[in-house]
Amino acid sequence: MAQLGIDKGFLREFANLEKPVQDRVTEVFGKFEQVTHSGLHLEKINNARDSRFRSIRIDQFWRGIVLAPESGDTYTLLKVLPHDDAYNWAQRRSASVNAATGRIEIRDSVSIDTTLPALSAIADAAPTLLFAHVKDSTLSQLGIDDQTLAFARVLTNETQLEAAKAFLPDLQWQVLYGLASGMTPEEVWAELGAEATAQQYDPDDIDAAVARSADRVVLVDGPDELMAVFEHPFALWRIYLHPVQRAAVDASYRGPARVSGGPGTGKTVVALHRAHRLATRGEGPVLLTTFTSTLADSLSAGAKLLVDSPDVAGRIDVQHIDRLAHRVFRQKFGAPAMLSSSEERELWAQIIRRLGLDFTEAFLADEWRQVVLAQDVKTAEQYLASKRSGRGRPLQSRQRAQTWQTMSEFTAELQARKRWTHETVCAAATDILRLESTKPYRHVVVDEAQDLSPWQWRLIRAAVSSANDDIFIAADPHQRIYNHRVSLRDVGISVVGRSTKLNLNYRTTAEILSWSLGLLRGEPIDDMDGNLDSIAGCRSEVHGDAPSLRGYATRDAELSALAGTIKHWLKSGVEPSEIGVAVRANWLVQQAVNALQGESVPAVPLAGNASPDDAVAVGTMHRMKGLEFRCLAVVGVSEGMVPPANAITPLAEDGPTHRQDMQRERCLLFVACTRAREQLYVTWHGSSSPLLTPLT
Repeated sequence: MAQLGIDKGFLREFANLEKPVQDRVTEVFGKFEQVTHSGLHLEKINNARDSRFRSIRIDQFWRGIVLAPESGDTYTLLKVLPHDDAYNWAQRRSASVNAATGRIEIRDSVSIDTTLPALSAIADAAPTLLFAHVKDSTLSQLGIDDQTLAFARVLTNETQLEAAKAFLPDLQWQVLYGLASGMTPEEVWAELGAEATAQQYDPDDIDAAVARSADRVVLVDGPDELMAVFEHPFALWRIYLHPVQRAAVDASYRGPARVSGGPGTGKTVVALHRAHRLATRGEGPVLLTTFTSTLADSLSAGAKLLVDSPDVAGRIDVQHIDRLAHRVFRQKFGAPAMLSSSEERELWAQIIRRLGLDFTEAFLADEWRQVVLAQDVKTAEQYLASKRSGRGRPLQSRQRAQTWQTMSEFTAELQARKRWTHETVCAAATDILRLESTKPYRHVVVDEAQDLSPWQWRLIRAAVSSANDDIFIAADPHQRIYNHRVSLRDVGISVVGRSTKLNLNYRTTAEILSWSLGLLRGEPIDDMDGNLDSIAGCRSEVHGDAPSLRGYATRDAELSALAGTIKHWLKSGVEPSEIGVAVRANWLVQQAVNALQGESVPAVPLAGNASPDDAVAVGTMHRMKGLEFRCLAVVGVSEGMVPPANAITPLAEDGPTHRQDMQRERCLLFVACTRAREQLYVTWHGSSSPLLTPLT
């Protein structure tokens, strides 16, 4: 029975095809089993570089290119292009099987052959060659075949190698790039998450190679699966695993483990696959959690897309961490009566007035959260001995005693009123779980872990017994958008020796990524384990336009230009749902929506975990977390607005806290800008934000 494979590169291209062409592709390949069985419409291509390439008619203008095996029943859809472009593509390229991995590869053989003579002439006159230090046998063990080897042997510099990325087999190019960067063969394979073996693969067995290529080909059984692929092309593209991601997902760890990396490197994808893998083992329930309901909804949608077994799905519990705390609390005590923000401020103020102290409500609230709750302080002695690094304002012993008295009275008042905050609910839930001999979960997988608080981490630690594969963490401290600072070791979670770093960005073009990284240049970002983190190796291999930066005299002029830019994107074929607008403040969301709607641009405030089907989504930078858009506008990046004055502690009042606040705002802007896949448009009115100064 014929089976259809779809190359992951085509999934991205399919989403960009015009709707009538998408419909025809869906219609043609919905009947693919009949087509291949009868041999109808699969035609050989004159002068094709690879005799296994076939064309299939989509309509009068469009053709699909399919890789057909010489024997076997697996056909792989590689491209859908206009008629002449499709045949030109097939006449230049060939398919092969990587000798080291056994996976399918596609190369532009014509470009390799035509480029070789000129490079050879340059190499003859060059004093050194790029890979003179690497033996042929080493390259062969790393999967470099004869054609690529001949090409590699005439390279003299990395610029030539970078230019060859467009036509060399992808994995072989990555091997060469790693070696050219000074990596050892062992480091190259560690980076790629693979191991060179002595196993020999049949170079002509395309069926087997496609089956081994889950990192680039999705196999579908029947029209129902095919329709699901075409209905969610971007979502399915995102659930592919690169070998280094696969290694992190499949590994068995002797305790907690962590995967980290810059934006778009697939940490959430790894977390989803890890939850699926752990649930498949059937050892017990798996908690898949994060820090907000919006992100939890996104994880839930991803899990539904990935998990196809009802039994496995039933073992994965997806919910954000505060909801878990409240559930545990309610099961024992009933629903808590919550203290509102305004009530909390007034309670702090009452205690300050009663004791006649020289502290502000904000300072005491932060001291209570960032020191007492963060370090699980229970007594005056513990508080006097506690670490206050990062708090800025030093306290003498007498002041510490006064502060402790204030916080003790605040806690006593909460108990007397029978009122709770989210933090105290979480602490109570943690105490409940610590006393339970049977924990509610066998495994916990945490996404966007950099924004969890210490008390939330203690809840996670209490929800699962210490064991192999107990906790799996996906995090990027550079994307921390709240003020929580945590040392995993201090909350009983050690990942020493069990960490994986992801460097390859799959979402954002190299130009957008490079510009966005400039926002954080020089910032000392902690790694959640007592050291500094770095994403210096984070890179994208997809190129596009540089970000567009524009300043305007007034807010009205800025919003009018926004409407014009989005109209241009829409006219170029971008769907409204593929466009996002990020702003710093809630009040600007509605202003932007009104301005767009006034120019007949469909736009709505962002709600839930995804943009609407037929409108541009406008939301705050915080709400953009975890989302991505083909085209993104970041608006209102003006002085006094990014960052807003009320979000920053004055430098004269508290230097360390001021610097921490500024870093948080830089990270927030960084997060917003890296939601863009192809186009990033950043604007301001009046003077630009000081965060943009080094980049403008």
